[in-house]
Amino acid sequence: MSNKLRLWLHKRTNNPKRDLKILGIGFVTFFVGLLILGTAEFLLKSSVSQEILALLGLIILGIGIILAAFGYISLSLLRILRLISDNKNDRNPTP
Repeated sequence: MSNKLRLWLHKRTNNPKRDLKILGIGFVTFFVGLLILGTAEFLLKSSVSQEILALLGLIILGIGIILAAFGYISLSLLRILRLISDNKNDRNPTP
């Protein structure tokens, strides 16, 4: 891996609290979007405002999914990649 990528990876994985916070915000945002979508579907009559509210719910739901996925990837997969990168560097030290 290139040095810039390795430095970014180390910087990104050094703060699991931040990544857990992003994951939690993503879950909350997802469920708020789901709640808005359910409200539009079951509590409003068929109208343009129902469709607009449903669209807003879908947008918020999508943002929540993206945030949760980014938080999860940062918590797990990036940490594994960093561990693999560290092991390769330990085996092949540069002089």
